[in-house]
Amino acid sequence: MNELEKLFQGARQAARQVARLTDDERNEILLAVAGRIAESHDSLLASNALDLARMDRTNPLYDRLLLTHDRLEGIAHDMTQVSTLPSPLNRIIMQRTLPNGLHLHKVSVPFGVIGVVYEARPNVTFDVFALCMKSGNACVLKGGRDAEESNKAAVALIQQVLQEHGLSASAVTLLPATHEATGAMLNAVGYIDLCIPRGGKRLISFVRDNARVPVIETGAGVVNTYFDKDGNIDIARDIVCNAKTRRVSVCNALDCLLVHEQRLSDLPKLLAPLAEHNVVLYADDRAYAALDGHYPASLLKTATAEHWGTEFMDYAMAVGTVDNIDQALQHIDTYGSGHSECIITDNEAQARLFQKEVDAACVYVNVPTSFTDGAQFGLGAEIGISTQKLGPRGPMGLEEMTTYKWLIEGYGQVRH
Repeated sequence: MNELEKLFQGARQAARQVARLTDDERNEILLAVAGRIAESHDSLLASNALDLARMDRTNPLYDRLLLTHDRLEGIAHDMTQVSTLPSPLNRIIMQRTLPNGLHLHKVSVPFGVIGVVYEARPNVTFDVFALCMKSGNACVLKGGRDAEESNKAAVALIQQVLQEHGLSASAVTLLPATHEATGAMLNAVGYIDLCIPRGGKRLISFVRDNARVPVIETGAGVVNTYFDKDGNIDIARDIVCNAKTRRVSVCNALDCLLVHEQRLSDLPKLLAPLAEHNVVLYADDRAYAALDGHYPASLLKTATAEHWGTEFMDYAMAVGTVDNIDQALQHIDTYGSGHSECIITDNEAQARLFQKEVDAACVYVNVPTSFTDGAQFGLGAEIGISTQKLGPRGPMGLEEMTTYKWLIEGYGQVRH
């Protein structure tokens, strides 16, 4: 048995310990970890600084990798919030008594061991632990090299708390930041019950194409917003600016604005706030003409085919013109990733048509896509945004960290 297989075996054994805990015991552990984070800002930031020193500040992933005092406080707060949520376990999903007297209960239970592959986001380490602990699962983490020191420090902190509470440190297992470890996780049949990739399109495609364990796709977000002919320009300015500039490196950030051709004259006013953030616009011919002379020339570019369907993760955005809502819907169907889409309109019928026909996990009306987030949805935290249709879809919170089984009780019935 090689070293990686020993790690998987340890996680499997620890999963049984975690599953036996009461909800109160799990909450006590979460609160203890949240408290330890609050006490350990300096050491966590020192480890994060080692990772940041290796990354170019202009890299879109730099912001994802960055930890600050405020972000650590937010991580601890989210973990505390998870501890206050109702347990997702042992919920009776369905029950019935058959004519032969058999009693059937369909109840929620942990998966067992959840593996997560992710890139330069050390906050994911804490989020995954919180959701897995609360839902009775052990977790195996495979972070990227960019966040190696940050992840090691986070896991060491968590494992110390686990051992202080009499649990195996293997309940949170961090794999080496190597390609070999990723391949081993994806092939850990019998050890890993579910694998969740969090990252860009290339990572997700690699996991999907190479995994022998069950996978839930998350992450890649090519996000569009459609400004309808009946949209309110004042709220549209705030919506577009927030969706694009709040955090450009996250998967719910806006990538493409579609504008009804009757509203092209409003583009300068609509996009003026983006100029203050130095957002580069890649505009089609009609949008370019409407913006030319009204948007900084250094930030206004002509769109090419490659800009449609691009997840920019930067201060950049495509701007396209459509003649009607059907063209907007077709564009989204062609270039969207099934993550988050938005319409800005005061037309009720157009809004309902958009909600009905857009095929995405989250569909917004007059609200920025920046709200696609487990904490914002009241889920406490999230393990990712699922863009697939089979199984969980959208922000994956506690409920999505469970599966179910059937409990059947009788007294001597036999099948004829």
